Amino acid sequence: MPQPIRRAPWPAAPALPAIALPAIVLPALAGLCAGCITIRTVDDGVARARLGETAQAGPITISPEQLVEDSRCPAGVACVRAGTVRVTVRIDNGPVELTLDRPLAVAGGTVALVEVYPQPRDKVRRYPDEYRFGFRWTRDGR
Repeated sequence: MPQPIRRAPWPAAPALPAIALPAIVLPALAGLCAGCITIRTVDDGVARARLGETAQAGPITISPEQLVEDSRCPAGVACVRAGTVRVTVRIDNGPVELTLDRPLAVAGGTVALVEVYPQPRDKVRRYPDEYRFGFRWTRDGR
């Protein structure tokens, strides 16, 4: 014998148009998942920071304060010399100037400015707040 159909004791909700459903559900799901996004990074031993930010490179705290020079040769341009980057940084409350790929002895090791972004481009002006600096600390004897 077939079972009788049971009905809910409350009235049925009005059906939403097919177009309205994605417009309501998708933003709600995006809002719920906004805090769930994970950005994976690679621990390559390089501490990165922008001007005014602080990074931890080994046992030292390093904060880039001022871009002193960026004379790197843009890609596709014939230059007499490659150029360099110099930046004033604060290392454990003391200001020093670092030059790209020239290590400086500090805290029982050496710290070096090993990367600078963005790369120079011909006829494109870069502003200091666009720069990102990468520092690597190496213990003496390694």
